Amino acid sequence: MAKIIYNTHDDKTHTIDVQKGLSVMEGAVQNDIPGIDADCGGGMACATCHVYVNEEWLDKLPAKEDGEEDMLDMAYEPKNNSRLSCQLIISDELDGLIVNIPSKQS
Repeated sequence: MAKIIYNTHDDKTHTIDVQKGLSVMEGAVQNDIPGIDADCGGGMACATCHVYVNEEWLDKLPAKEDGEEDMLDMAYEPKNNSRLSCQLIISDELDGLIVNIPSKQS
């Protein structure tokens, strides 16, 4: 398990233990975190699981694949720290990961 911290745009923080091997998106969906809709179920075919990753975590994440970059181009207000939470797989290294959910998704 790893603790993942989900911050919503209305300043609510949800700290959730997510099982290793699941995605940050799956942890959000299983725990009813508002703003992570995951319309495609993690198939990287939408951007409804878009999050902003806190800067200090960016170097600890795997690089974005081309498909993720393409989907993020369609996300609401993408930034350099934008990721699709379906592509972030929980491991020991991600314990304490902080993600912020865009206001348009909440």
